[in-house]
Amino acid sequence: MKRFGQLIGLRPEKLSEYKKYHAAVWPEILKKITECNIRNYSIFHRDGQLFAYFEYTGTDFERDMEKMGEDPKTQEWWDIMKPMQAPVPNRAPGEWWADMEEVFHLD
Repeated sequence: MKRFGQLIGLRPEKLSEYKKYHAAVWPEILKKITECNIRNYSIFHRDGQLFAYFEYTGTDFERDMEKMGEDPKTQEWWDIMKPMQAPVPNRAPGEWWADMEEVFHLD
């Protein structure tokens, strides 16, 4: 299992709408996330920033992320979410959510 932390901005005027969608995530999205070996997934908000934490339990992260991105319902969800988000300027090329380095963990 590998832990992931990711960061992205959220447009301030979209906070209420973003929360509304995430209070009732479509079942197809939850199913696809699980099918792609993501567990213990949380998104936190503070001052216009979203922090996501999840655990990946599969063996081919890149392929699982491709599979998720190929899913039509996931693409529909992302089409709604992306205009609400504001990627951080220092993200790596090709990133939407910026991956973070884990520097400490305690079980």
